[in-house]
Amino acid sequence: MAELILADEVYQIFGAALEVYWQLGRGFLEPVYQDAMEIELTKRLIPFESQKRLTIQYKGQPLTKEYIADLILFDQIIAELKACDRLGGQDEAQLLNYLKATGTRVGLLFNFGGAVFVSVA
Repeated sequence: MAELILADEVYQIFGAALEVYWQLGRGFLEPVYQDAMEIELTKRLIPFESQKRLTIQYKGQPLTKEYIADLILFDQIIAELKACDRLGGQDEAQLLNYLKATGTRVGLLFNFGGAVFVSVA
């Protein structure tokens, strides 16, 4: 079995997301979960940046189109938050593009709206 990269950090983030899920349940829009995650991360002293703009490079040149990641945690983990019935391929592709654009190795995809809760890239 492969070893999870940044396992301790991922465990802390997952705990914060579970607390948000347990407190709010399903049914809210994504911005509600974003706000609640920020409160919970702050409470747990987990370092993060919210709504971080990510520059995409093409042949060494920055493009004008930017991605905006929901959360960058521990300066090494990208977390994307969703509130939908189920995650689809476009959600995973979005996270993978964020990882590719930044060179980050760990990404978390949280869905507060459906049965699938987390995916780790």
